Amino acid sequence: AGEHLLDGTIHELFENQVERTPERTALVYKDVKLSYQELNERSNRLANYLIDTYDLRPDELVLLCLDRSEDMLVAILAVLKAGAAYVPMDPSYPADRIRYMLDDTGARIVLADHSSALSVKEACGETATMLILNGPEVMETLANSSISNPVTQVGPNHLAYVIYTSGTTGMPKGVMQEHRNVVRLFSATNHWYQFNDQDVWSLFHSYVFDFSVWEIWGALLYGGKLLVPSSEQTKDTSLFFSLCLKEGLTVLNQTPTAFYQFMDTALQREEQLTALRYVIFGGEALNFASLKPWYERYRSKPELINMYGITETTVHVTYKKLSVEDLGKASLIGENIPDQTIYILDAHLRTVPVGAVGELYVGGAGIARGYLNRPELTGERFITNPFQTESQQRKGENGVLYKTGDLVRYLPEGELEYIGRNDFQVKIRGY
Repeated sequence: AGEHLLDGTIHELFENQVERTPERTALVYKDVKLSYQELNERSNRLANYLIDTYDLRPDELVLLCLDRSEDMLVAILAVLKAGAAYVPMDPSYPADRIRYMLDDTGARIVLADHSSALSVKEACGETATMLILNGPEVMETLANSSISNPVTQVGPNHLAYVIYTSGTTGMPKGVMQEHRNVVRLFSATNHWYQFNDQDVWSLFHSYVFDFSVWEIWGALLYGGKLLVPSSEQTKDTSLFFSLCLKEGLTVLNQTPTAFYQFMDTALQREEQLTALRYVIFGGEALNFASLKPWYERYRSKPELINMYGITETTVHVTYKKLSVEDLGKASLIGENIPDQTIYILDAHLRTVPVGAVGELYVGGAGIARGYLNRPELTGERFITNPFQTESQQRKGENGVLYKTGDLVRYLPEGELEYIGRNDFQVKIRGY
């Protein structure tokens, strides 16, 4: 199933999937159900309008300030299809945060909805145009727009999204990610997961958090179904459990904190989540011991997987399949994704011996282009890889290492153990 994922841009792979399964359900939000064909046509209308009206160029940035709904997915796809990259903002951001992101990205367009229109309008001033996607003017205009797939100059090395991370100091910084980084994430993990068109995913995470990138395309590049829970459903575990049960969720992605609450609810309920194939953890350290009650009820299905990753290295870096035997152990994060390389180094960039704690550096195919408009910071955190081999050099591979700021060590069996941060950054519920 993963063979068709090897090359191209994200939206081209989605368009290929639309041709394979036009009638399958792509997206469910409350009472709204869109098939692959419907989602594609709605996105095309918006994409073609953006191209005709704004003449978007590859690597141009378009801001999104949208609540959870089908429009969020239409907007993300439309921006990619128009050849640009999307920059997600939470509608609850204050106007000065929106203004900062507008200035930093130089965006000419903000796609908004009713809920965010006021704060976006306040932030836009004279510099950018705001389009209210669920407003009558835009809806009327799009009705006359073409439903065919746009043809643009965008390629796998152009930007797909810029996600802002809080960082330890100062203003948030935009991480620039290209199409190829996301596409290879799926082909490089396919031997473990074999996602397919029977899978049902939930877009549980906010689209400002890059776990959402994995959730969206894990569903939509394979012909699966993407459930978009409402804000109420993401906050209330029993509502979310009922949604998972009703729609037959097969792939659940959770930060450990969110899962501990979900687990409490799931173990109180009579019903079992029989369709669930995988629970995939990410975003913060996992406490293995706290999973004991889950294993007592759910045994070996679904598989529980711990993945460590960072926005700057495209969502995930490592993979660890858990078993009951791991319950007493430390925070194990497993092995590297095959096309990502891992180095544990001391302060002088020398490799540390097995069992010794060092800072994790990541190289390989998932490394971001850098931080938007922050050349000094990019130079500090994305360094030339001193371990690049001659053959890698000839192929132009593995030339850059990302300095994660995370402390890890190799255990004698070859597994990675996560120790913690090497600065004083505090992480709360995955943020």
